[in-house]
Amino acid sequence: MAAVRLDLGDDERVRRRDGSAVLRMTEVEAADLVLDPSDPVTGERADERMILNMGPAHPSTHGVLRLLLEMEGETVLRSKPIIGYLHTGMEKTGENLTFLQGPTNVTRMDYASPLFSELVFALATEQLLGIEVPERATWIRMLMCELNRVASHLLFQATNGMDLGAVSMMIYGWREREEVLRFFEKVTGLRMNHNYIRPGGVAADLSDGWQDDVRHLLDIIPPRLDEYEVLLNDQPIFRARLQGVGVLAPAEALALSATGPILRATGYDWDLRRDEPYLAYDRVDFDVVVGTCGDAFDRFAVRLEEIRQSLHIVEQILDLLPDGDYRTQDKKVTPPPRARIDESMEALIHHFKIFTEGFHVPEGEVYAAVESPRGELGCYLVSDGGPKPYRMHIRGPSFANLQTLPHLMHGRLVADAVAVISSVDPIMGEVDR
Repeated sequence: MAAVRLDLGDDERVRRRDGSAVLRMTEVEAADLVLDPSDPVTGERADERMILNMGPAHPSTHGVLRLLLEMEGETVLRSKPIIGYLHTGMEKTGENLTFLQGPTNVTRMDYASPLFSELVFALATEQLLGIEVPERATWIRMLMCELNRVASHLLFQATNGMDLGAVSMMIYGWREREEVLRFFEKVTGLRMNHNYIRPGGVAADLSDGWQDDVRHLLDIIPPRLDEYEVLLNDQPIFRARLQGVGVLAPAEALALSATGPILRATGYDWDLRRDEPYLAYDRVDFDVVVGTCGDAFDRFAVRLEEIRQSLHIVEQILDLLPDGDYRTQDKKVTPPPRARIDESMEALIHHFKIFTEGFHVPEGEVYAAVESPRGELGCYLVSDGGPKPYRMHIRGPSFANLQTLPHLMHGRLVADAVAVISSVDPIMGEVDR
């Protein structure tokens, strides 16, 4: 599990695992393009500045995000993200739903990668219950989440390209993502908001022929990622829009609680899957991809390479996924099989009670975290011994990552604001939870 650093060589190029290179500007040149946030802006008259509202309906804000920009001409002097337009009160809603109903709620927060929200809620609940999930269920969770990471990063490639004028990428990225969502629909019954990962395991076993479906994804996606690189990396306009734009240093990223691709793009080598393993990530081989300059181009390149790493994990799961139960047989949290309901009055009562009242969870508090496509996704749960959480709080990475916007935009042109927002890749359902 080594770190793959997208580093600058002597010829000022980024080197990838396969030895391919992409022309880059030097770190000094990139730094020259960014004003030092600590220097006061001088030589400007306050009456020459203007306030521009960007959003909340702007298509490039990736949701209902409003940015308040203070500008001098086309240069952004200050920016302030304003959230709350999508607020749905999901945390308080979660406190009024049973632990069994919880996944139907949290899955709607990060709607681009809903399985991760279901996973972190299930892990937190299982810690409170003190139950172990069967091996097969653990590996199924890994398979589904890594494919969900692929789908989320493909969506980023699509929307990032469209935001920067590479409209073809919207078609190509969406095309590959559809293949993954088609597999999800076959397994869970839904393309998004699945309610598939539940406390105790998963809702259903993998569908018949799932190996062939996964191999199909492994066959078609990698060569198309190579086409993305040819289309985008060899495009001088695309490089000019991203290189040296939105530079973030590792210390700044850590101070702002940024995680995920934004943090790794700065060169900071951190991934929860490797550094604080959960599920069975300590039993598979993969590389943690890190950047060099911490600019918008690095954030794009890190996500592109992470798709390959996720597919590498999926390929291993094909060989390692064990037989067995797909959910725990603990009758306290698992409803009886459907056939038993027709045969046993006790089974019918058990089924009725678990879906109407829910199962009781011992008193306690717990925090669980997973590595979502946008960073550390955490779930803090408090139980008072009843069937519903006494307190639920979600540590959404999109919410924390939005703190970086004022730093990334300072001194840049207003046209760069679109590239910066896209490179952060926020999901507003997770922000306004």
